[in-house]
Amino acid sequence: MNISSLFEKTGSLGAVIATMGCAMCFPSLASIGALLGLGFLARYEGLFINTLLPVFAAITLLANLYSGFLHRRWLRMLWGIAGPLMILTTLYLFWSEYWSTYLFYAGLVLMVLVSIWDIVSPSGKLCKIKITQ
Repeated sequence: MNISSLFEKTGSLGAVIATMGCAMCFPSLASIGALLGLGFLARYEGLFINTLLPVFAAITLLANLYSGFLHRRWLRMLWGIAGPLMILTTLYLFWSEYWSTYLFYAGLVLMVLVSIWDIVSPSGKLCKIKITQ
């Protein structure tokens, strides 16, 4: 596992755990968090939403950009940066809109799906030179 993949997984997992501690903002994820025993995180809701969630989304975004440019897998990079961008735009631009929760959940789901995709089928560098004998 390379360093960009490690940062991408850490960012995705951190973003999901940060939202599980926010019962007021994300009740469906908070119920899953309470089921897993993370209900004690509710008192840190402000810290999670205002600090940790954007940090983890930014880590995931930067790791996917770095990995995309390193491996030259442009479609994978676009899928990888879409989730964190959806989360960051929800937090900073569209928080007061009625549809922002749906955009936020779609971003979280996309982050998790891309992380699973990277575990199942890790990206490798595209080779432009074909060696023949």
